[in-house]
Amino acid sequence: MTLRNKILTVLLILSVLGNIYLAFLVLPEQKNLQELQRVAYLESSLNSTQTGILGYAELQAPAVMQKVQYTQGYPFTRQQVVEEGSMLNISVEVRSGEGRVLVQTKPLMGTVFQDAANTAVYAAQNKAGMQLSNSDVIFSIDSQKGIPSVDGPSAGALMTMLVTSVLEKKELKKDMTMTGTIDQHGHVGAIGGVVEKAKAAKESGKTLFLLPKENSNLVQYVEKTRNIRGMTIIRQVPETTDARQYIETNIGINVEYVDDIDDIMKYAA
Repeated sequence: MTLRNKILTVLLILSVLGNIYLAFLVLPEQKNLQELQRVAYLESSLNSTQTGILGYAELQAPAVMQKVQYTQGYPFTRQQVVEEGSMLNISVEVRSGEGRVLVQTKPLMGTVFQDAANTAVYAAQNKAGMQLSNSDVIFSIDSQKGIPSVDGPSAGALMTMLVTSVLEKKELKKDMTMTGTIDQHGHVGAIGGVVEKAKAAKESGKTLFLLPKENSNLVQYVEKTRNIRGMTIIRQVPETTDARQYIETNIGINVEYVDDIDDIMKYAA
């Protein structure tokens, strides 16, 4: 065998050995690495989905509490139920969980309030186009004046605003507040105690009060007297005025009407 043939034979053997090395050692390791990377990506995506949306928001909300007032008029004591506005501290925390809506309050909580919280979360999800099936939404309510109990749907719109701000990652203005019910379609509905809530908002330092458009007509009872044959008759006569005009003139806080979540977020964030 000539030297040239020997060299060609050696090169051929080295080539075969190189292909064997690539086929059985290097390529499997590359495939294994690619598979590990793919699994790691899937696990990362799964963990990201399972973690849920995390966030926190808080705001003060106006409420109305009823008090019994006693007036001494000898020989009798007169008892009268009066309404007084107060502010609640309402916060929401969204954390990893199981799709639950939880409410914790220092005063007692009524079933209507819990229903309002559930509706608020549902409406906020629809507004943001997101799901909270892997998250728990926890509302916390704390009263400033020792309100004995919390109930009613009038904080529903504000709770929706809080959850929406977390989902859309928008910071809420602290100098505003609102009142209003909410339905599953995101419509803001009418409430009671408009004047008392506006006064409480003003006294707490708020400069903007969002009010349901359905509350735009405010009914105030005015005392009117008539003299009939020497007798003075006092009557409470209802008068309808524009709520925004009345509140801004007599209480001194700016008012904007809202009809849905889009209206709310336009003024709140």
